[in-house]
Amino acid sequence: MICRRNLVAISALSLGLAIVSGCALFMDGPRESRLGVCSWSLGVPIDEVAVQMRELGIKKVHLALAPFIAADERHGGSEGAAAWQRVKERVASGEWIVTATMISFRGEDYSTLESIKKTGGIVPDANWEFNRGLVAKGAALTRELGAKYLSCHAGFLDVNDAAAYAKYRSRVQELADICTKEGVELILETGQETAEHLAAFLKTVKNVGVNLDPANMILYAKGDPVEAVKTLAPWIRHVHLKDANLTKDPGTWGTEVPLGDGQIGLYDFLKALKSNWYRGDFAIERESGSSRFKDIDLAARRFREAAIF
Repeated sequence: MICRRNLVAISALSLGLAIVSGCALFMDGPRESRLGVCSWSLGVPIDEVAVQMRELGIKKVHLALAPFIAADERHGGSEGAAAWQRVKERVASGEWIVTATMISFRGEDYSTLESIKKTGGIVPDANWEFNRGLVAKGAALTRELGAKYLSCHAGFLDVNDAAAYAKYRSRVQELADICTKEGVELILETGQETAEHLAAFLKTVKNVGVNLDPANMILYAKGDPVEAVKTLAPWIRHVHLKDANLTKDPGTWGTEVPLGDGQIGLYDFLKALKSNWYRGDFAIERESGSSRFKDIDLAARRFREAAIF
């Protein structure tokens, strides 16, 4: 026979286990709730993006803002006010959760590594004022959606030119301050710099995080994505799921491939994020290939099968 004192103890223990279990669930979240897709990866207008997301069983989205501000075709054609209203309605209804927004810049030329080094992000003086305005508009739209992060490729971080480095730092901080006023955090996507150089830079600015794209590190030949997780862990706010293989011809682009077919080491990459206490979301990105939907579906399946998050 169980006495009343033991019943109380058992009840307290059960409650404690339930609370602990609930906390674990809250901290990690069910695997599905962490997974999203980049809107531009599907290569279709925004209303068709909604259709394909439903088919994929994904409700989280890293949303390109270019179609609603200054379309660059690379991230979608121009969309009108009615399309933006439908985006807001999808968010308000809970159909979509925007994990981050993304802004692209005027004049970017991705044809070669050298061309993007010169034209990418906030580096070119000729486009600075226009690009600053894009971020201001993007931050306001991000606030409208209730999203926390605005991502961008800020461009080449020149660690060998003190004047260029100082200008870059000043501009990034200015953009971060614009975002902060809207209640949004600016996050820089990894790409043209090593993780060590980016970490050193981030220590010099405020309210700036990282959108970690492991494939970009391979495409630009800038180091091991798994090691980058350890270096950049304090700043990682959002993660792209994308894969690539290193170039065999130094000075040229690597090759993007479906997630799991390349050299990022998907399982080890996800394990590194887990062990470094990453609590954010993942967005599948696919920027090449003729079967985007199929490749994104495969990426989602491989992420789930890894069973790390």
